[in-house]
Amino acid sequence: MTRKVADCRKFPSETNCTLTIAGEEEEVLRAATDHAVSVHGHTDTPELREQLRGMLEDEKVSA
Repeated sequence: MTRKVADCRKFPSETNCTLTIAGEEEEVLRAATDHAVSVHGHTDTPELREQLRGMLEDEKVSA
């Protein structure tokens, strides 16, 4: 199974956040949503979750 990654460095923010979250898609989405709400002040909505799901990338594995 390919792990997913959410990387705040790819999206500008006032806090210059450097957090990266990796794991299975649903756990990354859950953690990224919690982070977006608690750190970046977003509201937990279905639209936010879909936006976050769209920014997830496959984890690049080094050989």
